[in-house]
Amino acid sequence: MNGVSAAAGKAAVRLVASDGDAVAQNQNLTEGAVNSALAGLSPEEIGKALLSTILAELEDDKAEDVVAIPLAGKSDIADYMVIASGRSQRHVSAMADKIVRRLKDAGFGRAQVEGASAADWVLIDAGDVIVHIFRPEVRNFYNLERVWSEAAHASVKADA
Repeated sequence: MNGVSAAAGKAAVRLVASDGDAVAQNQNLTEGAVNSALAGLSPEEIGKALLSTILAELEDDKAEDVVAIPLAGKSDIADYMVIASGRSQRHVSAMADKIVRRLKDAGFGRAQVEGASAADWVLIDAGDVIVHIFRPEVRNFYNLERVWSEAAHASVKADA
C-alpha cells in the first residue's frame, strides 16, 4: 500500500454516544485481520471493522478533529458517520483518495465519492459508514455534529 504499514496503528477519536456525550475510544485493526476475517463476520461486525479501517487511515493521514457518530436508531442510511477535517483542499483530497484505496485493498469493495474535484467537502459512502472530510471553514459552516447529535433531535411537547 505505497509504504503504509500493515499495522494500522491506533486512531483516537471522539465517539458521540447515543446520549450525546463525547467518549474517547481507541480503534485498532490491522489490514490483514480485515482481509482474512470478512467472510466470517456478521453485518454488524463488518460495519465495525469498516469503521476501524477508516479511523486508522484518518489517523495515519493526520486528520484533525475526527468524530464518529453512531447512527443506530437515528437513520437507516448507515451504522456510523465519521466527520474529519483536513488542513487544505489538497489534504482533504489526499485523505479521501487514501481511504477509498485502503477500503478496496482491505476487501470492503468500492466506495462512492462525491465532492473530490472541489475538495472543500468530500463525502465517501462506504455502505455502513458515511465519511465527511471537510476543510475547517466548511465544517464550521455546516456543523454536521450538531445536526446529528441527540440534543438536536429532542422531542417537542405540545401544550395541551
